[in-house]
Order: sequence, then structure tokens, then C-alpha cells
Amino acid sequence: MEIAAFIIIILIASILQTSTGFGFSILATPFLLLLFKPVEAIQINLILSLLISSALIMKIRKDIDFGILKRFVMGSFAGLPIGILLFLSLNLDGLKLGVSILILLLTVLLIFKFRISQSKKTDLFIGGLSGSLTTSIGMPGPPILLYFSGTDTKKEVLRSTTLAFYLFIYFVSLMIHMLFAGTNSTVWLSSLWGVPLVAAGLYIGELLFGRINQHVFRIFTYAILLFTGSYLLLESLGLL
Repeated sequence: MEIAAFIIIILIASILQTSTGFGFSILATPFLLLLFKPVEAIQINLILSLLISSALIMKIRKDIDFGILKRFVMGSFAGLPIGILLFLSLNLDGLKLGVSILILLLTVLLIFKFRISQSKKTDLFIGGLSGSLTTSIGMPGPPILLYFSGTDTKKEVLRSTTLAFYLFIYFVSLMIHMLFAGTNSTVWLSSLWGVPLVAAGLYIGELLFGRINQHVFRIFTYAILLFTGSYLLLESLGLL
């Protein structure tokens, strides 16, 4: 049962990442927390997310906005240590509660098209917030997704710049996690099993990207996020 759940989680998350430009860590992390210990779930997510970013970046690297990327990276240096401190101090239920609230808040803001004005200072702040979320729960995407969704940034630039930042933040966060929280064979064996699933998800996602209306994907993504956030919230409160 757990093996089947793992296969479904990684495959669907990979398809969403390729089809919508986001979604892997936001979808995978909450469900991986149901199957693995927090340190294992987050490190598996970091490894596979790093693999996805590496696979996609070469094809779209020409559209990277290096100014925004630089400010994201600079801001993340302040957030990375804060995130690992939060991770080491929270218990599993506290972690699930935090993730569920973040997902639900993000989804509501996206649905209602919440807008944020872009500036250099805001770039630094978003980078810091993203860095803290990566080392704490393995999810750098929510603040960046919300930020870019409220700006006039071109779709190609958004996707490329985000992936380039992910390459940096996932790698550094993984190193920090292994240094302060340790790692084990479960993390690496599970990640190895996840590689062919990620490859299949990327392939299917690319096929669907050109064939299915993005509006449909966005509605589907919102539905998954709302379900995921609600499920985790109820479980963390002991109602399931």
C-alpha cells in the first residue's frame, strides 16, 4: 500500500511540475509526510526536486532574469538558517499543521488573484522567505508562486528564473539538512526508486502541456492543493 502511494505521489507531482511550472514540492511534501519521518520526507523531496530542476533548466535557461535570481539568492542566505532551526524545534503534528495552513492560504490567495508589487527589496524578502521554507518544510515554491502570479513577469522568464533559483536553494538546503539533521539509507533508496517515476512524470507532463488547456490544469491544481491542505489540517488536529 505504501509503495503504491509513493508511486502515485511522485508521478502526479512530477506531471504537475512539468505541466504547470510548479507543484512538485507543494504536492509531494504533504503526502510524503504521511509515509515517512519528517527528515526523510523533506530530504526525498529535496533530492527529487533538485533532479527535476536540473532536467528542465537546460532547455529554458536562456530566459533567466539574472537580476531577480541574484536577489532571491542573496535573500535566501538570511532565511536558510531560520528554516533549519524551525525544523529542528517542531514536532510532526506541528510541521503538518504549518504546511496545511500555508497550502490553504496560498491556494485561496491564488484563486482570488492576490497581487504583490515587484521591487528589489521585495525580491530579497521573497528569497529569504523561500529559503526558510525550504530548510523547514522543503517547499520554496509558495512565496515565489504567489509573488510572480501578481506581477507582469513573462511566463517564460518566470519559469526559468524560478527553476534556476530552485537549483541553488534545493542543493544548499539538502546540504544543511544532512549536516544538522543527518540522513539515512531510506532517503537515498527511496529517492533512487523515485528517479524513473520522475522521468515518466516529466515525459507525460510535456505531452500534456501542449494538448490540454492550461485553465483546466490550474483548476485541477487548485483542487488538489485544497484537498491536500484540508487533509493535512484535519490529521494534524487529530480529526482523522
